Amino acid sequence: MENGKRPKVVIVGAGLGGIWAAKVLANAQVDVLLIDRNNYHTFLALLYQVAAAELQPENIIYPIRKIIRELPNVSFLMAEVENIDCEKKLVKTSREEIAYDYLILAAGSDTNYFNIPGVEEFSFPLKTIDESIFLRNHIISIFERAVEEHDEIKRKKMLSFVIVGGGATGVEFSGALSELVHRLLLKDYPMLDMSLVKVYLLEASDRLLSAMPENCRDYTAKHLKMMGVNVYFNAFVQRITKDEVYLRDGGLIQTETVVWAAGVCGVSFAKKLELKKTPDNRINVLPTLQTVHYENIYTAGDLAYLIDEEVGRPFPMVAQVALQQGALAAKNIMRHLNGEPLESFKYNDLGSMATIGRHLAVAKIGKKTYTGLFAWLLWLVVHLIRLVGYRNRVIVFINWMWNYFIYERAIPLIYPSKTAPNSKKNI
Repeated sequence: MENGKRPKVVIVGAGLGGIWAAKVLANAQVDVLLIDRNNYHTFLALLYQVAAAELQPENIIYPIRKIIRELPNVSFLMAEVENIDCEKKLVKTSREEIAYDYLILAAGSDTNYFNIPGVEEFSFPLKTIDESIFLRNHIISIFERAVEEHDEIKRKKMLSFVIVGGGATGVEFSGALSELVHRLLLKDYPMLDMSLVKVYLLEASDRLLSAMPENCRDYTAKHLKMMGVNVYFNAFVQRITKDEVYLRDGGLIQTETVVWAAGVCGVSFAKKLELKKTPDNRINVLPTLQTVHYENIYTAGDLAYLIDEEVGRPFPMVAQVALQQGALAAKNIMRHLNGEPLESFKYNDLGSMATIGRHLAVAKIGKKTYTGLFAWLLWLVVHLIRLVGYRNRVIVFINWMWNYFIYERAIPLIYPSKTAPNSKKNI
């Protein structure tokens, strides 16, 4: 402390990393300011269910001010972070410049389009609430238009859906989309020949869910195919146009819907930062999560690039890493203030899981793996626990049970939105 003034900690980003950092710093002898461009926290793991008409958007978001209500030394600013002056210790936002003593960058990630022609212009990312709502609008609108389309070739193109990326998001959304079509829309659009509907899952490698054990990967591919999903391995997208997906091997898929779930990169504002970064815009950090050259700046979550020495590759960009890194960054700030040695990040892997469809899922907990109904129930419990807000948990649980027992999706609605966020696409 200088002149009796408490140190100021600024946290950029109210995802899991930022929220947990704020909670750890609650009641500490510091003043904390949490900055985010939205006034809500989003549970990203369930975004695909909003896009697939399983959940309402408000079921997976929670007001930030309500989260910090019981944290007396934490305040919130809704603003867009535009740049950071690391030398002057200033965060430049769309509203004002904010001085800091310590900074935690936990702003998350953006969609990585890998500079493939047409991908950013003509595909649908799935990283934000706005994007999930727009994608749902688009999918339901496709079926409404298909009813009036009498050209079978055009209708077939309209009813072809391509998901690129065989990670958890791609797998979960392709399964959810297949169930949406064959369990709900089949009843709502009896005039359509649903055999024309094709769901494609394109994966550039030779496996789905690459971080999972082989039996889980095989189970996932087998059951997606049984659900009617056309799974293609070693399928490299060369370019995308408004109506086609061109593959490197010469393949062509005609479609109006490409969902891009193939990768993520550091948030765009990080490009401006005078910090050491990787080509995909992530910030290099020391094992203590301090950024190179600036001991008072910490980075956590998807934005942080740190090699896991045990396996020789970067820590995965998953929720548990973000949560644990956010907590450690906050703890290390307190250790620094107390003159104590800082701790290095050690990831406590609590396991990984993915849901495929109704009572179908895969899970890896420790050295054990689970598939089928038990894995699905485990997935439900874990995601309900992680969801912020008791009301959200109750509503989501009711929706899931309604869908399971009644075979009905709750929200096949087209919201009044015409332009995709940050996109040239239109419904």
